[in-house]
Amino acid sequence: NKGATGGNKAAAAPAGDSKPAEAAAPPPPAADKPAAAAPPPPKPAAPEGPAAGGATTERIDRRVPMSRMRKRIAQRLKESQDTAAMLTTYNEIDMTNIMEMRNLYKDEFLKKHEVKLGFMSMFTAAAAAALKEIPTVNAVIDGDDIVYRDYIDISVAVSSPTGLVVPVLRDVQNMGFMDIEMEINRYGQKASAGALALEDMAGGTFTISNGGVFGSMMSTPIINQPQSAILGMHATVKRPYVVDGKVEIRPIMFVALSYDHRIIDGREAVTFLKSIKQKVEDPRRLLLDI
Repeated sequence: NKGATGGNKAAAAPAGDSKPAEAAAPPPPAADKPAAAAPPPPKPAAPEGPAAGGATTERIDRRVPMSRMRKRIAQRLKESQDTAAMLTTYNEIDMTNIMEMRNLYKDEFLKKHEVKLGFMSMFTAAAAAALKEIPTVNAVIDGDDIVYRDYIDISVAVSSPTGLVVPVLRDVQNMGFMDIEMEINRYGQKASAGALALEDMAGGTFTISNGGVFGSMMSTPIINQPQSAILGMHATVKRPYVVDGKVEIRPIMFVALSYDHRIIDGREAVTFLKSIKQKVEDPRRLLLDI
């Protein structure tokens, strides 16, 4: 019986659960395969040079000659800083009324005059009226004298392919919104075509620069010598604003006036900028000349 029992155990061993893995498993393929599929050793670092997509790992300094216009702009700006006793005063303008006026009449204005109604004409007209009220801002120092001008020529900053240029709107005191917009549009076309002449930019008694078209919130503009002041316009942004004792959300623009303190006192500069603020916030003042 023991022999028979022992024989039965031996015959049944392959189907049993005692140690089938040891007896039936082939040589461990799982152990051999990972070794064969091991990742290759890392490649040596590539030498410096152009990478994929045209990128480069080199650090290069490129020296490019300045254009004549850029050299002249740099020279004039540095002369202004070295010459003028420059100071800047700031204010904020609620653009609600003037935006409503523009939205109400822009289509009719375009249809009649074939030019768009923008904010630059409104600020230019307001600046011209304020310059008549505070003539010192329109004046200039010449040696030991102060020269007062009875005309108003406003330089308006315009972008061109070669940089920022400032063509001059002449006799603005005699212009309306339509005249100003047509002149700005004409200069803009000439600037885009690179056709501005030197006489287009010569002279000027006051400058308006609009950094708001690029999204600027606030800046300190540099006086365009030999002028005595420059107005800086900026982006219009909705902000909390107190109206009749209540806080409302209004479209607000920060404005800056940089002026030459040698000729313009702080009282005159602040009064001038406040006059522009009042005229822009209530355009009826321009019609009533107040």
